[in-house]
Amino acid sequence: MTKRSGSADLPLHGGRVPRWLGERMTALGAVMAEAIVLEYGRDEFLRRLAHPFWFQSFGAVIGMDWHSSGVTTSVLGALKRGLGPRAGELGIHVCGGRGKQSRATPAELLAVGERTGVDGAALARASRLVAKVDSAAVQDGFALYLHGFVVTDDGRWAVIQQGMNGDRKQARRYHWLSEGLSSFVDSPHAAVDGPGQGTIVNLADRRAQASRARQLDILAEMGPDGIVGEIARLDAAAAREAGRTPAPAEPQQPLLPHLVMPAHEEVRAETVVARRLHGALAAATERGPVDFPDLLLTPGVGARTVLSLAMVAEVVHGTPCRFSDPARFSLAHGGKDRNPFPVPTAVYDRTIAVMKAAVRKARLGEADELAALRRLDAQARRLEAHATGPSVDAFMAQEKARSHEYGGRSVFGWEPAPTGRGAVEGS
Repeated sequence: MTKRSGSADLPLHGGRVPRWLGERMTALGAVMAEAIVLEYGRDEFLRRLAHPFWFQSFGAVIGMDWHSSGVTTSVLGALKRGLGPRAGELGIHVCGGRGKQSRATPAELLAVGERTGVDGAALARASRLVAKVDSAAVQDGFALYLHGFVVTDDGRWAVIQQGMNGDRKQARRYHWLSEGLSSFVDSPHAAVDGPGQGTIVNLADRRAQASRARQLDILAEMGPDGIVGEIARLDAAAAREAGRTPAPAEPQQPLLPHLVMPAHEEVRAETVVARRLHGALAAATERGPVDFPDLLLTPGVGARTVLSLAMVAEVVHGTPCRFSDPARFSLAHGGKDRNPFPVPTAVYDRTIAVMKAAVRKARLGEADELAALRRLDAQARRLEAHATGPSVDAFMAQEKARSHEYGGRSVFGWEPAPTGRGAVEGS
């Protein structure tokens, strides 16, 4: 993965995650992180965190609003709470957070150094440098308010931090990855997420190296007063030449993947790749009975739970190209605001239970259940080429209609049972 991997537009949203959902997000987020570490190692988990498309999809599958700026705070908070008790065993430490927590990051990193033997002072310095680059060297109109630093026992790290532009009601998320990082001021970002705002000042760009060096030379040669005079002279010359044809622009960098998070909150059909949804639905029906017979014999459990497991498995095993439509992953466990439908708590709890059991057995050397999840993901990919199913709108309508059967819950309360209908098994 290149250090700069893409960008995304994030609407700036307020609100809070209710406790009943936050606890589930913590449980599922932590067990998914552990599954990735078991299957692919700690370095790969850091690479995932540094990928903006994956990060957004991970937040959506654990039940956070699929497009909101709040996904950053929620994901980092869930990982910090969930992985904290396992830090000694997994060798992964989540530091920092929002507001006061972000300012405590250097102290947390020093403490990690004392516990693990890595250079905590160097990590603390890296934390400060990352924040300085994105607040001073990159002047794009976004004020930083969140800083998360994820570090492993061998000193490798990923940083996710976020700034806000209150006037535009937008957020920008910045991703960093220590792997392959040779300089904090020479194109260091793993990704910069946010809406394009035209020309910005980015002294951390590799192409600005000559500018950084010359600025120091000019300051030494001319002093502050000389610099002010030179600026005035250049401004006057620019005014005289305003009518002239500008010089050809330097070649632009190749276009990077750009994830656009629209302003509308609802999940719409055009925000979901339907064939991928149909593949997961088909795999839940065809692969579920083969790999999860005991699960399907549990009263009240059926293909709906396996569908959620298929989406979780894709986030654990999927390649970057699979996450171009993060809205799709919100179809696993819904959202707190009833969008795309109320959180199906019964399905969510069963997903957590299956993932915990699979990871627990894998730690003991019994990897059959984790392998079953991998096969479920592979089957979904094979079937999506020809599988058919309901439209995205029809699927969401069905989920809302059956929400009571699945323990549907939102910030507005529990979903009532439809008049004249009772509960039906098969979640």
